[in-house]
Amino acid sequence: MRRAFLFILDSFGIGGAPDAADYKDTGANTFRHIVEACSRGEGDQADLRNGVIKLPNMLALGLANAAQLACGSPVATLHAEPLPTGVWGAATETSHGKDTPSGHWEIAGVPVQFEWGYFPDTVPAFPDELIRAICAEAGLSGILGDCHASGTDIIERYGEEHVASGKPIFYTSSDSVMQIAAHEEAFGLERLYALCAIARRHLDSHNIGRVIARPFIGTNKHNFERTGNRKDYSVLPPEPTLLDRLKAAGRNVIAIGKIGDIYAHQGTTDERKANGNMALFDKTLIAIDDARSGDLVFTNFVDFDMLFGHRRDVPGYAHALETFDARLPQALAKLRDGDLIILTADHGCDPTWRGTDHTRERVPILMYGPNITPGTCGIRNTFADIGETIAEHLGISAGPYGHSFLPKS
Repeated sequence: MRRAFLFILDSFGIGGAPDAADYKDTGANTFRHIVEACSRGEGDQADLRNGVIKLPNMLALGLANAAQLACGSPVATLHAEPLPTGVWGAATETSHGKDTPSGHWEIAGVPVQFEWGYFPDTVPAFPDELIRAICAEAGLSGILGDCHASGTDIIERYGEEHVASGKPIFYTSSDSVMQIAAHEEAFGLERLYALCAIARRHLDSHNIGRVIARPFIGTNKHNFERTGNRKDYSVLPPEPTLLDRLKAAGRNVIAIGKIGDIYAHQGTTDERKANGNMALFDKTLIAIDDARSGDLVFTNFVDFDMLFGHRRDVPGYAHALETFDARLPQALAKLRDGDLIILTADHGCDPTWRGTDHTRERVPILMYGPNITPGTCGIRNTFADIGETIAEHLGISAGPYGHSFLPKS
């Protein structure tokens, strides 16, 4: 029995990226800055931890060790474990970008070696001919927004006008993305999805990575709220990923959360959606029971990024980490002889950093299995090493980019 479970703690970076300066992120460190803020008692939830963040299960696997390795200095108030129970290390991203597809594709063995297209931080942000083409095909009289913005802020600013006018809200960020927000009832969820599919086709020539449908509900700017019916429209990875290789070998790839969207539904055999980290964890526990020998269960825990990183909510992020950590033993208890679990991230999103965008950081590698010898895998030169480790563990051929760090028995 050999199964693999890959958990992405979306945006849980640990600093130390050697090219952070290229992204204006020198010094960004999601984990370290959350720990330091908790130690200072900052935030209205700091009292829940008595000033110290509590992550006993991930620390036992070697989280503090990985964070110290990534940056070369210990994390305040956290002590590196002398004998972690797992394999620990850090990984450096080589892809061009600090976005979700780049990180996930590289984790699955396919680094992004081309430059994404981006929209300028201007008003308007989108080319006029692009918007006119999308509106003409979708039968729209126009759009709102047309700028760089955070999702919650732009809905508060334009939501009421959107409901009154029927014009959807278009916005972007420093990522290669077009996001479209619309009211689920006043505009219609399926209509929003159809609009995003139209936009996806028009954006292919602009080399934009994703179109994201951002539905919301509510009656006014004081109670507008985004729902769990988000849907991502991604371009296909440029080469076969770990998921494709497993599927071709007759294995099941059970994708939990937005994993299917990120890989444009290529390489998955079973996609299961849920809204919120704890619901995602529930779905993952069921998938662990369902997985057979040779299968991969692949989960993205999106709340860390979407609800707390982008919103620069330090105590919220800390509490979400603690809640996840408290449930981790439930997953570990389901592991059987021959199983392997890896916890990692796709990029950073330091909630203490300027702006609301992702941050260029190394990510942690925490690997555990009943038959896996603990130790360090060091600093990996590419996220692709994670996917190649899973490939070796599950007995499929190696890909062209990464190298496995599976301990030799």
